[in-house]
Amino acid sequence: MHDQTHEPPAGPEQSSSAIAPSDTTLTSSSAKLAYRAEVRRANRKKGLVIVHTGNGKGKTTAALGLLLRAWGRDMRIGGVQFFKHANANFGELRALRRLGIELTPMGDGFTWTSRDLDETQARALHGWETAKQRIAGGDYDLFLLDEFTYVLKFGWLATDEVIAWLAAHKPPMLHLIITGRDAPPELIAFADLVTEMREIKHPFREQGIKAQPGIEF
Repeated sequence: MHDQTHEPPAGPEQSSSAIAPSDTTLTSSSAKLAYRAEVRRANRKKGLVIVHTGNGKGKTTAALGLLLRAWGRDMRIGGVQFFKHANANFGELRALRRLGIELTPMGDGFTWTSRDLDETQARALHGWETAKQRIAGGDYDLFLLDEFTYVLKFGWLATDEVIAWLAAHKPPMLHLIITGRDAPPELIAFADLVTEMREIKHPFREQGIKAQPGIEF
């Protein structure tokens, strides 16, 4: 889902002046330095499960940044978009095609005013079957399940069953990215890296500025 066309702006929130102060510092404690040295020595690697969630914009955009970084490392990249229309031609899809990156939109262009939810659900479930085949096939180093949290949120798939399937079938070194609002607690617990996008200001809500090419699509 593109945040502006598919996700309604959240209700009134704190202004930017209310952002909590960061814990960023210019120095590290001895304990942190020792931990970093230990991590470097151990040199552990695994395929991460990465979740981008929250009501703010940028979840898919951040995932696309990871795809770009992986492409730069000659990694094999793929993904399924669960709600974007199968015929979508957004800017990121045009760019990915030029780079030779396979990201497949399989939805019906669902928005919060859609009327044919049966069709939306059927397409989403088909998208999951397609994603399972691609994930288990071992042909990718990084795979994106874009907007997948909504499939879980709406109850179209059971979160525990999805997690069990991933635990059994995801190749150990495959990095898997999942995006969308309202990530279930079970998915958050299962993931290795979780980032929450929090909306502070929104140009649509506060200035009446609609989605723009190159920014939202």
